[in-house]
Amino acid sequence: MGDEISSSHFSQADFEAFEQRLGRETVLLRRWFEEQAFSDAVPVCGLELEAWLIDEQASPAAMNQALMEQLNDPMVVPELAKFNVELNVQPQSLSGRALSLLEQELQRTWKRCESVAAGLGARLVMTGILPSVRQQDLTLANMSEMKRYRALNEQVLRLREGHPLELDIHGSEHLNILHQDVMLESAATSLQLHLKVGSDHAVRYYNAAQIVSAPMVAASTNSPYLFGRELWEETRIPLFEQSVEVGGYGGAARGPVRRVSFGTGYAKTSMFECFEENQQHFPVLLPMAFDEPETAMRYLRLHNGTIWRWNRPLIGFDDDGTPHLRIEHRVLSGGPTVIDCIANTAFFYGLVHALATCDTAPELGLPFATARDNFYAAAHDGLDAHITWLDGNKRPVQSLLVDALLPLASHGLDLLEIDSKDRDRYLGIVRQRIVNGCTGSRWQRAWVARHGSDMRLLTEAIYERQQGGEPVHDWRL
Repeated sequence: MGDEISSSHFSQADFEAFEQRLGRETVLLRRWFEEQAFSDAVPVCGLELEAWLIDEQASPAAMNQALMEQLNDPMVVPELAKFNVELNVQPQSLSGRALSLLEQELQRTWKRCESVAAGLGARLVMTGILPSVRQQDLTLANMSEMKRYRALNEQVLRLREGHPLELDIHGSEHLNILHQDVMLESAATSLQLHLKVGSDHAVRYYNAAQIVSAPMVAASTNSPYLFGRELWEETRIPLFEQSVEVGGYGGAARGPVRRVSFGTGYAKTSMFECFEENQQHFPVLLPMAFDEPETAMRYLRLHNGTIWRWNRPLIGFDDDGTPHLRIEHRVLSGGPTVIDCIANTAFFYGLVHALATCDTAPELGLPFATARDNFYAAAHDGLDAHITWLDGNKRPVQSLLVDALLPLASHGLDLLEIDSKDRDRYLGIVRQRIVNGCTGSRWQRAWVARHGSDMRLLTEAIYERQQGGEPVHDWRL
């Protein structure tokens, strides 16, 4: 979805041409997998952090274009809404001081964005859903000035035969609304983790990423409110899944094959299975044309970019042009602070590496349907969830995290030869957050219980505490 386009309107011939090229690139990709043509310079880590711009009243500030122009930094890019931006970092070899290097770079970029935003009369906030965002903020007038976003909106509505999008979320309260465009998606902002892996071990890493999604969400929830309603601990999950839903309309996929989903199963023998599923089960949304060779995989990569699995395989290229495989872990909310983000990053990399390299493939001990149920239970209930783990026993996720998964993540970071001080620092933050029972969502709920449900004041409280830089488990009420 990072490519800009020349027009937001397409003909039937555009779709047919795209599908033909997508088919040829999918055949070529199959050959790459068979020949193991992918980079073996692994593992490599990276991340993307989506954030909000707010004004003096703590409302969304639609000025990302002005911010981009003054920053002039390719590592900071616009998102769907004019009040969202995405901060990127340079990939790091996943060993030694990789985690603290990610923190230092992300902190520098964050501070620079804050400084430029202040000069524009705006502020920067990281949170899964901005408490003060209103449905009336999510309009096409606030869509970023990029044709690809207009095209996405037009094509989603085309597949829905003009029917509005519906949000129906049952949590502590119930939210049921209709919305006329895909701008609902812009209310969900995340921390997306990237892990570059070798093709010979990619299946193990991909399946491990799916298995750990539930405990990762439970340990890091940060979006309990939407439009003033108290919903899931990680309301971002149902919000995003429903904000671009096209199933059941215009020949679009029905049932479990949805554009935003946990997926349809573990990978069996190759990551190619996901790309084959993309071609066979998902209608093309953006039939752009590229004047590049098939080896650039532009059509296949764009199509994959319009299918948002919570764990998504990606095709990229090393600096020397060698194709590589990445796994994008998309389950985490942005924030509450940079240090919390990097702590979550450490937890994920340690946990997924430990599971992917253990003697017995963990997916053999946990059916995919159970991993999926775990994920939604964790998103709904956070640290109060009960999930089934690899031994087949169902237990409170909070005790599972402390007793088993944090030690496992520590072991995984040791296997990666991550600096021991970084390991202890970042996993220590996750541990204290879990032991204290104070995720971002828990803190927001506690603040509302004490101070009332004014979402603007809650946003101000989040912003104020983020300025201190302390991890969320140390925030005062």
